[in-house]
Amino acid sequence: MSEQRDVTTQDGTAWTSIEALADMPEAAKEKLAGEGCRAVVCTPSGGAHSVRLSLAKDWRGMAEVDLAAAIEAALARDRR
Repeated sequence: MSEQRDVTTQDGTAWTSIEALADMPEAAKEKLAGEGCRAVVCTPSGGAHSVRLSLAKDWRGMAEVDLAAAIEAALARDRR
């Protein structure tokens, strides 16, 4: 089972992030996200849409501010 992370972005939105395919073999994970990376899906508490991130394998150890920044960057890209 995958462990989730909860962070809040600068606009006050609470996000829950979880690794996609967490219980799948390593090859499947790397095919989806790239070598050494993991596909992570982040879902907001309300108002915004979910985002998919490609993060380093050790994303669970990322500083909260860095995970929040990655979410904000994905949202900005989606708005373009």
